[in-house]
Amino acid sequence: MARRPKIAITMRLELPTDRFYLGRDYSEAIENAGGIPLHLSLIPKAEYIAEALADIDGILLPGSNTDIDPAYYQEEPRPQLGTVIPVKDDTDMMVLSEAERRNIPVLGICFGMQALNVSRGGSLIQDIESQVPGCVKHEQGAPATRVSHGLRLEAGSILSSLKSAKEQVRVNSSHHQAVKDVGRDLRATAWASDGVIEAVEDTREGRFVLGVQWHPELTASWDGLSREIFALFVEESSNRSRPRVNVVHEETVTA
Repeated sequence: MARRPKIAITMRLELPTDRFYLGRDYSEAIENAGGIPLHLSLIPKAEYIAEALADIDGILLPGSNTDIDPAYYQEEPRPQLGTVIPVKDDTDMMVLSEAERRNIPVLGICFGMQALNVSRGGSLIQDIESQVPGCVKHEQGAPATRVSHGLRLEAGSILSSLKSAKEQVRVNSSHHQAVKDVGRDLRATAWASDGVIEAVEDTREGRFVLGVQWHPELTASWDGLSREIFALFVEESSNRSRPRVNVVHEETVTA
């Protein structure tokens, strides 16, 4: 039986209790797609990150109820900027750097897509409502599983190649920031009707890096496109994983 790929998922930090945590939907979506989800603590130390990812086949950067520090993309904070947690930003950036060095497949979701873009030298819209005239509602509220707005997929993109993809799809939405300037070796591949970028992917051959602005982990139990995103990510991670070899140690008998 083939080894199931190990997928590292970075966590969140709950400031009032000083606890790491993560919603169960990410892990369940990975496990249902055939992967083994493993939680990665927010410890921004290069040695820890390198050792933690040494046997990892894929990396999932999840959403977060925080914003990336705009200092990362050389901007001053706007009044609408939300909470910034430095250990979250720093850890995700270090994980992305190690993933780039090791060519580990990456799936970024919502905040994770934004972190991916910033890690490549891109920038963010700090607040959609105050910066995008005529924008649609991107913070839909409860229930988070409701698909609230449509988007357009670019032909020939990773997402458009999935069986459940259509020219127009509908997704859930829970973000007030978005990609502005796309980072190096990335291209935008999906847009909301107001022009907000909803997906990015790596442009280089032999790299699997995908970011989506919505939350497919919340709809994977019933939505075909969401399930296929996780299935493809786990498949790409499985292709990278190395088979384990059982080494038999033989005793040497001397006369």
